[in-house]
Amino acid sequence: MSKSGRVLVAMSGGIDSSVAAVMLHEQGYEVVGMTMKTWDYASSGGNKKETGCCSLDSINDARNIAVQLGFPHYIIDIREEFGDFVINHFTDEYLAGRTPNPCVLCNTHIKWDALLRRADQLGCDFIATGHYANIREENGRYVISKGLDEHKDQSYALWGISQESLARTIFPLGKLRKSEIRQMATDRGFTELVNKPESYEICFIPDNDYRSFLKRRVDGLEEQVAGGEFVLEDGTVVGRHEGYPFYTIGQRKGLGIALGFPAYVTRIEKEQNRVILGNYEELSKNAMTVGKLNMGKYSNLLDQAIPTVTKVRYNDAGTEAIIEQVGDKMKVHFLRSVHAIAPGQAAVFYEGDDVVGGGWIESNYNLDYTLDVLQ
Repeated sequence: MSKSGRVLVAMSGGIDSSVAAVMLHEQGYEVVGMTMKTWDYASSGGNKKETGCCSLDSINDARNIAVQLGFPHYIIDIREEFGDFVINHFTDEYLAGRTPNPCVLCNTHIKWDALLRRADQLGCDFIATGHYANIREENGRYVISKGLDEHKDQSYALWGISQESLARTIFPLGKLRKSEIRQMATDRGFTELVNKPESYEICFIPDNDYRSFLKRRVDGLEEQVAGGEFVLEDGTVVGRHEGYPFYTIGQRKGLGIALGFPAYVTRIEKEQNRVILGNYEELSKNAMTVGKLNMGKYSNLLDQAIPTVTKVRYNDAGTEAIIEQVGDKMKVHFLRSVHAIAPGQAAVFYEGDDVVGGGWIESNYNLDYTLDVLQ
């Protein structure tokens, strides 16, 4: 038995999770590799060659690392639980006029639970992934913080992981930069990993065409939603659209309408099958309500107002905001207006590099206040 412990490493076949496994192996952990089969793209009716973490090539790449280093590797099929939860939620959210974030949902409800169950079955003390983030224990809480490499930081996608799960989680890459990971792979002779292209698309939509996916997924969807109205913020009808599920807050391209000014989707009204358009200023809001919270650094912030930097999407730099927890909701007041706050996306609250908590955006709006009231 290893002095460091036995760890189950989620291995997608890419460079990050592979180097994470290598690092733990070299640090003296007893490593067990595991690759999760989450999706079979052919079953969705798509015609693109399967790529990314679920492809046979990626599974083989993960297995090859395990064979070379001499630790066991398993493949688990979680397509049913993944599909029932993540894909159904993805579809339901678009049909509700919201913009889902399946990767965050998958981390929170599928991957960590699936890994921990298998870790228990295999006698593993810990689980590990190749995410660029850090964990530490402080005041009896497990706190996620940003990875050292600001360009690769993935803390935004991890806010929903429970305290119980974080207690058994290791992020080996958190204090390293991507360039260092590539060098480590090169030094150890894993050049195929260095040259392997990275995948950024949603795993079950490798062609990035979510509209076609929805049409294949929901029988008769086009007929059900076709012919709705494009409407300006003042109520003026300016055209017809293809159906409200095929648009997202902040969308500018692909609207198929010319208004003489740059027009964005500012709001979606499902019940009326209407898509509201406006200019850039009308797309910007200074407040939002966030629900289904998971608190990280603090167990709760009931009736407290604290300053944070809040992100409303993965590639968002974040905006200074005052957050106040009221019951099971978080009221967020930004110190300047934020572009394209989309209900259905995740909001994550930061205190410095630390994740205070996060939740799902329920609504956005404008409040009439001056900045000195909040500062």
